[in-house]
Amino acid sequence: MKNDESLLSQLIQAFKVLPGIGEKSAQRMAFYFLEKNREGGMNLAKLISTSVEKIRNCSNCRNLTEDTVCEICGDERRDKKIICVVESPSDVIAIEKSGSFKGKYFVLMGRLSPIDGVTPQDLGIPKLVENINSSEVQEVIIATSPTIEGDATSFYIKDQLTENNILISRIAYGVPMGGELEYVDNTTLGRAIQGRREIN
Repeated sequence: MKNDESLLSQLIQAFKVLPGIGEKSAQRMAFYFLEKNREGGMNLAKLISTSVEKIRNCSNCRNLTEDTVCEICGDERRDKKIICVVESPSDVIAIEKSGSFKGKYFVLMGRLSPIDGVTPQDLGIPKLVENINSSEVQEVIIATSPTIEGDATSFYIKDQLTENNILISRIAYGVPMGGELEYVDNTTLGRAIQGRREIN
């Protein structure tokens, strides 16, 4: 566009801050709201503004919440003896949807990456250790992603908790249900073999 300072150009550029959105996708979004759904655009703008203003990190687990303490931390029915450490709030949502975990969480908001300058302090790991030391936690499940950074993060957390008399576990990674072995990548298949367990 000739006028890079025009409101339309600024709108298109604003959409490009979203992950995975390039120039063409940003244009489509901008034109969609302007041509077909101005009401939806207004509602989206209001929600984004309100969310950015009011949503913060839980003072206990760092998950996203409108309150000082999130709903999960405030739920007395949850098992306080187990903490699942995840990288992001989206991981909490995924695990909650599975219905397989009834303990508490700690959200790192990332993973260790010296190259990108992400330190243990950035991830709140000292706070995690403090939370565990001042509670009745008996098991920490580390659910970081199966990447070099995710593995490094899990090993670092384990090292910080070695003096605690608690069980430290890592979620299993392997072949998805209904998956054919010939289509599974080598790394995933290797992890599945290493993480094998006895058939009961």
